[in-house]
Amino acid sequence: MVREDLRNIAIIAHVDHGKTTLVDEMLRQGGIYRENQATTERVMDSGDLEKERGITILAKNTAVHYGDVKINIIDTPGHADFGGEVERILKMVNGVLLLVDAAEGPMPQTRFVLERALQLNHRVIVVINKIDKPDARIEEVQDEVLELFFELNANDEQLDSPMIFCSGRAGTATDDPSVEGTDLRPLFDKILEYMPAPEGEEDGELQMLVSSIDYNDYVGRIGIGRIERGVVKQNQEVMISNFHTGGTPKRAKIVSLYQIDGLVRVPVESAKVGDIVCFSGAENINIGDTVTSAACVEPLEFVKVSEPTMEMTFSVNNSPFAGKEGKFVTSRHLRERLYKELLKDVSLRVSDGDTTESFQVAGRGEMHLAILIETMRREGYEVVCSTPKVLFREIDGAKCEPVERVIIDCPDIYNGAVMEKLGARKGELITMEPRGTRTRLEYLVPSRCLFGYRSEFLTDTHGEGILNTIFDSYQPYKGEVTTRFTGSLVASEAGEATSYGLFNSQDRGQMFIGVQTPVYEGMIVGSNPKQGDIAVNVCKKKHLTAIRSSGADEALRLVPHKVFSLEEAIEYIADDELIEVTPKSIRLRKRILNTELRLKEEARLKKQNQ
Repeated sequence: MVREDLRNIAIIAHVDHGKTTLVDEMLRQGGIYRENQATTERVMDSGDLEKERGITILAKNTAVHYGDVKINIIDTPGHADFGGEVERILKMVNGVLLLVDAAEGPMPQTRFVLERALQLNHRVIVVINKIDKPDARIEEVQDEVLELFFELNANDEQLDSPMIFCSGRAGTATDDPSVEGTDLRPLFDKILEYMPAPEGEEDGELQMLVSSIDYNDYVGRIGIGRIERGVVKQNQEVMISNFHTGGTPKRAKIVSLYQIDGLVRVPVESAKVGDIVCFSGAENINIGDTVTSAACVEPLEFVKVSEPTMEMTFSVNNSPFAGKEGKFVTSRHLRERLYKELLKDVSLRVSDGDTTESFQVAGRGEMHLAILIETMRREGYEVVCSTPKVLFREIDGAKCEPVERVIIDCPDIYNGAVMEKLGARKGELITMEPRGTRTRLEYLVPSRCLFGYRSEFLTDTHGEGILNTIFDSYQPYKGEVTTRFTGSLVASEAGEATSYGLFNSQDRGQMFIGVQTPVYEGMIVGSNPKQGDIAVNVCKKKHLTAIRSSGADEALRLVPHKVFSLEEAIEYIADDELIEVTPKSIRLRKRILNTELRLKEEARLKKQNQ
């Protein structure tokens, strides 16, 4: 059976190439909204963090109708750290729209997602987006996309993939870049013409692969997947099995069944082969499970998701301010929350740490882990995080480390500063390509050497540089390298920061706190421009006498302090430092809070290294 009335597609691209904006216009022109209905920009980015950061974090399903055909669309993240989201949903679709920015051309994540789509033999429609940008290079980008297909060993059919030229913001598409489009009809027509219709046995026994998980307080876990064979009905008894873990199939019942139409889930009595459905009733359903009828239990193989490359230690908050702001502060709460995250994030790994109060959490990158920490703090959790460590591997008896492919686009005048810094960080220059007044540099840099580099890069390029990274491969260990050349200003007393104390401390370096900030001994309150830590007393008060009032001296001028975001804090901290994350605060602190004990430990380590 071939479902000519249905198409299942995913939109894949590098970050900021316009996937979610294009989906907005497809929904608008697909008749999802009423004429007078108020709509928001990037409607698929429904999470608070997605709206604040302007990025897609989770892959999401929607559907539009074009003529008599229903098109299921999956909007995917473009950031390399969330590549696991893209990998898992590619099993749910029959083809992909590959979006490429008409000015930037193919970027690291473009290569990654296209490679995954080609491996699954998906058909690809190349969409050159943002053709109305003043610096668009449409013909050059077409050539670059074809080169990318050749590099990834695409077959003849994939090399003949059609190209559509779009402006997602304007809602126009055209087959010929010299002819201005009026709407998205050419894109819809090409999807219907080129994308394969789902096919399978409607009369066969039920078989459905779960590619996504949602949660609802009323019905519990909701499985989302595409029906590969047969028909699923409401209140049907089914078996749940897993190709990779094996084990005894579990019995379950489909309590409620939904199909996605536009932005809402519509209850249905049944669905057939090719449909993407959401269902509840299977309490222990996981991504990668197969739902089958009891008569024929045949689990399907799930796509192998790339392994994590970076690890952080999450511990129970044991600072003097522990428990003042958070609702969930014990190791039991932390364990439950982290293992619950595993059920919906296929590229995350969690294991118990050295102590009962710590856990090793491995992910794809700093942003991947930072989003998890930020989500947890908003839910009321308190947690202490260590500096990130890369995961080494032994390959053919040699110690190997993850290496990132770094693509930099910056004005020519800053090339020297960028190349000097990356050279010191064991960077290997691959290509250097001039583009007008800017240059595109491509490097291979060990992942650990990039910690803390983003903020330096923005400073070096005066905010005009663009830096993108993606995991490239494991390569032999490149040797020791120093990436942090500063020390910390550490509070020597507990109390409340005073303007007098801060004024006397700010000459030592950049401050991280303002007046009246509560501090404790061992908390990091600033940065020392030289290596090594300095203990400062920011709670110091001016002693008053009978003849001198507090306002007698000149006004104390305080330099504005730096406020860290979570990602900046993760990049900043050294091995002997931690980040204390609570619902209201992000504090930096030393592992050993007591000044005397910390100095003894430093002296012991120094003697040991000699």
